[in-house]
Amino acid sequence: MATTSVFEQISREEWIAENALVFAIRDAHPVSPGHALVIPKRVVASWFDATADEVAAMTELVAVVKHQLDESHSPAGYNVGFNDGEAAGQTVFHAHVHVIPRFDGDMASPAGGVRHAIVGRGYY
Repeated sequence: MATTSVFEQISREEWIAENALVFAIRDAHPVSPGHALVIPKRVVASWFDATADEVAAMTELVAVVKHQLDESHSPAGYNVGFNDGEAAGQTVFHAHVHVIPRFDGDMASPAGGVRHAIVGRGYY
């Protein structure tokens, strides 16, 4: 049985960037203005199952998307990362990297950043 992905249903017209191995789209449920996803064209469930070339291509496209967001949204910072596995909160089992623009004042205290993936444990 072939593996399918919701990301395969997205038309190329919705892609905001691509290279040979990956593409980028706007997140359908953004947590901030401009929130984007960088996705391998090959359906692979985990970042850790991606080839070295796919990982490099994702990293390259994250930089392209960041440049686009710098131009269009002028954020003050970024959170960049992925959820890998159900226990980590992954809900779409096609690897993807979130590029989340951050803006001054978008939350009361951003200290700890991604450390807040486990609520209450981000501060140290």
